[in-house]
This record gives sequence, structure tokens and C-alpha cells, in this order.
Amino acid sequence: MPRLRIKVTYCPRRALALTDAPRPDCPGCRGVGGIAHDYGDHNGEYAGTHWEPCPCWTQRAVTLLPLPALPRWLHRRRRGTDPWAANGSSDEPPF
Repeated sequence: MPRLRIKVTYCPRRALALTDAPRPDCPGCRGVGGIAHDYGDHNGEYAGTHWEPCPCWTQRAVTLLPLPALPRWLHRRRRGTDPWAANGSSDEPPF
């Protein structure tokens, strides 16, 4: 039986989608949804991670509702920056 949840997807555009969630009691993935296998190159250095999805869930999603695009002025604004500072941060004391 699938465990359904609502998720925001970003490709090809923002939308609300209905997806399946991994089983939290799955002994194979322990509720993560897959198993990560790290691998190395010929020198033994870390080269990446291969993700093996667990059969307890599917990665398919059904789009329910496309969301409107964000306005341009909202894209340029970054949170946590001081608009009066030149580079977005200041090392001056507050007083």
C-alpha cells in the first residue's frame, strides 16, 4: 500500500505533486528510500556515490497543480542580508 504525500517539484517548473513515501519500517533502507554506495577512483580517493533505490517505494510523481512563477523582484532579493551594507554583511558593531 503506498504512503502518499504532497511535495513541491521544481522541474520543469514549480508544481505540487503527489508522490509515494518510503516505508519507515523497511529493513533494507530504514525509511530513507534507498542505499548509498560510495566508490573510489584508481588511487583509492572518493569519486562519488551511487544511489540504489529501495523496492519499498517508487520515485514517480503525479502533478496535481502547477504553481505560478515567482516575480522577478523576488529572485534578486536574498534573505539575511543588510540592504545598507555594501557587500551584504558588516563587521561594524551595532552601536
